[in-house]
Amino acid sequence: MFAYIIRRIFWSIPVILLLTFVIFALMRAIPGGPFDFAGDKSLPKAVTDNLERRHHLDWTLGWQFSSYVLGDDITGAVCSGLTFVPGCEAVARTAHLGISKGLIRGDLGIALKLRGRTVNDLVKESFPISFQLGIIALSLSLLIGVPAGVLAALKHNTWIDYASSFVAVLGLSIPSMVIGPLLIWIFPLNLGILEIATWGAKPPFLLGVLPTNIGWEFWSHAILPSVALGTAFSAVIARLTRASLLQVIREDYIRTARAKGLQERVVVVVHALKNSLIPVVTVLGPLLAAVVTGTFVVEQIFGIPGMGKHFITSISNRDYPIITGVSLIFVILLVFANLLVDIVYAWLDPRIRFD
Repeated sequence: MFAYIIRRIFWSIPVILLLTFVIFALMRAIPGGPFDFAGDKSLPKAVTDNLERRHHLDWTLGWQFSSYVLGDDITGAVCSGLTFVPGCEAVARTAHLGISKGLIRGDLGIALKLRGRTVNDLVKESFPISFQLGIIALSLSLLIGVPAGVLAALKHNTWIDYASSFVAVLGLSIPSMVIGPLLIWIFPLNLGILEIATWGAKPPFLLGVLPTNIGWEFWSHAILPSVALGTAFSAVIARLTRASLLQVIREDYIRTARAKGLQERVVVVVHALKNSLIPVVTVLGPLLAAVVTGTFVVEQIFGIPGMGKHFITSISNRDYPIITGVSLIFVILLVFANLLVDIVYAWLDPRIRFD
């Protein structure tokens, strides 16, 4: 297993670099640039040219990517020995500015539209918040979804199964943009309990208190958005658990376990449930990567300063470093979440071997 993990990590490096290059190239292929407009006014061409030169946007795509990954110093040194290569002249003019230290040194670049801010600063501020919210939402969905799916499968074709299926479909059908405002209306506004990140205090009953940004306090602000996120996830997990467990409990080895006189609890928990969780674990891999890197709708509704907002606004602003940095974090999390899923496979089903 250890050799398999090392091999997977090694082969993940070219995958991450390839996906980063695709994102890097696609964003620059979109019409328009980060310095085309300042507010509602277009900048003079001389100013735009200076800004593009300052941030290496006048370099060819290959040299820009080299600077992003290796840094300006290494790129400039390489280009100085390859003066015959197209684009080296532009590199030689501005490589000494040292805008990028390179991805290999952990530098995600400088934000183009947020003066004085680096992508590392934005990630350091927003990623822990999105990560906390995502982990709580996933934990809540597992605590609700797995028992609900197991109960529905064991009580197949009874009112419990029908009620569980109805609630699961309802949870899938109602989007978080509806559940979120409904939770705010019920708990902070009507009941005066629980807070959201944009309220300075618990608002009194139905008074139009203006929101004040007081930042993020983990426990007091995470409950409502976690419920809004976890509702849909728990519905998906419940449906998957039910369908998979119904298939597993009809297998021959389950009949053999019951024929041996084992208790039903042992048959379900030890023999059936572990194998039935394989489809659930498969879904949790990409779901984990998606939810811990920020969910824009829920973060906007509850005023959460997470990564989702940076990702959406950077696309409209054509802020290439932020887009690439946030996407790179998502790619890394997705790759390692899938690796974790494969490891869990071997624990759930002893027949699976990776050596």
